[in-house]
Amino acid sequence: MKYHNYLIVCLLTILLTSCKDTPKKELPLVNMLDNPTGAQSSLPYLYTDRNKTLMSWVEGEGDSLVVLKYSELNDSTWLEPKEIIRGTDWFVNWADFPVIVENDGNLLSHVLKKSTSGTYSYDVKLNVLPKGEGHWRTDLPLNNDGTPTEHGFVTALPYTENSFFVCWLDGRNTVAQEGEAGGPMTIRASEVDAFGNRSNETELDVSTCDCCQTTAAITDNGPVVIYRDRSEEEIRDISIVRKVAGEWTAPKTIFDDHWQIKGCPVNGPKAAAMGNALAIAWFTAAQEKPIVKLIFSEDGGAHFDAPIPISATNAMGRVDVLLLDGQTAIVSWMETHDDHAALKVIKVNRNGQLSNSLTIIELDASRSTGFPQMALLGDKVLFAWTDVTEAGSSVKTAYVSVGRF
Repeated sequence: MKYHNYLIVCLLTILLTSCKDTPKKELPLVNMLDNPTGAQSSLPYLYTDRNKTLMSWVEGEGDSLVVLKYSELNDSTWLEPKEIIRGTDWFVNWADFPVIVENDGNLLSHVLKKSTSGTYSYDVKLNVLPKGEGHWRTDLPLNNDGTPTEHGFVTALPYTENSFFVCWLDGRNTVAQEGEAGGPMTIRASEVDAFGNRSNETELDVSTCDCCQTTAAITDNGPVVIYRDRSEEEIRDISIVRKVAGEWTAPKTIFDDHWQIKGCPVNGPKAAAMGNALAIAWFTAAQEKPIVKLIFSEDGGAHFDAPIPISATNAMGRVDVLLLDGQTAIVSWMETHDDHAALKVIKVNRNGQLSNSLTIIELDASRSTGFPQMALLGDKVLFAWTDVTEAGSSVKTAYVSVGRF
């Protein structure tokens, strides 16, 4: 009996010691996802309605041919890619990239097509795939002014049944008249149905920054459009217009950074909405202090809280934002480190509480890296970016669990 008890004690000691000494396996922070993008791929764009997740991108073939493709994410697997359109006369730019969006089975995307041989004269051409149809309807006009000017920086969102809300920067007023200089860039919005028909086109602001991304959100009160404005004194802060009771409000600055800059910083805001909760992230370098900021509104952008500083260390901008709920956002941005850049992300509460920032990936600091994308998939945050090496560019995708913030 004593020997039997001795064996039991020894076995328990071994088991307890083994459990104590075995280290827990640390799960990776960033989980890479294989994706079906091909060689020389770039300019990814993510769209999700929390039921369907899509990614569009472009692939270069040869010297001048460019192909726009997309794929759907099924669980954690990207499906076989599909082609939307290809062309040799597109304006392809690191900051002004195609988008894709879905509404009840209808798909909409766009490209920028040159209107003349001039470098900066191009139009927005829509592509739509109505629900139940097997082929894209391509090369449909968004702007129809016929001027040899710039049109781009498109934002598209699902809107009413079988329709989309689309806004863009429009250069029709920049054409110089005889004896006079050209006018400023403007921002316009339109509704587009599943077949590419436009309606309710409106000029939202008569003077905006020339080449910063636009953003928009659909709140319970209606659509809001946020963009980098431009005053006569070259103040280029972030403004908002809202459609309330069927009418668009006058432009309003969300916060007076007072960034005076004569050139376009190519750094637009990003917005996310949930009901009437609205979060906007943006970059500014006012007083030569580069910083990323986040601001909340609880009434669809009619009023705003004080902005929350996100990053003041070597910030490059190129922001994105998601809402976890009405009080909590996730913000991503890029910042420089020596001769490289890092894609950073952080969780922010409306009361100003910040999580520790996470580094998703080290990136090339050049323009070719473009604007990294985020999308919320349940308890995961999905990322897409352009990886640039000496061999060329390729689109990468990965996710981080929300619980890691």
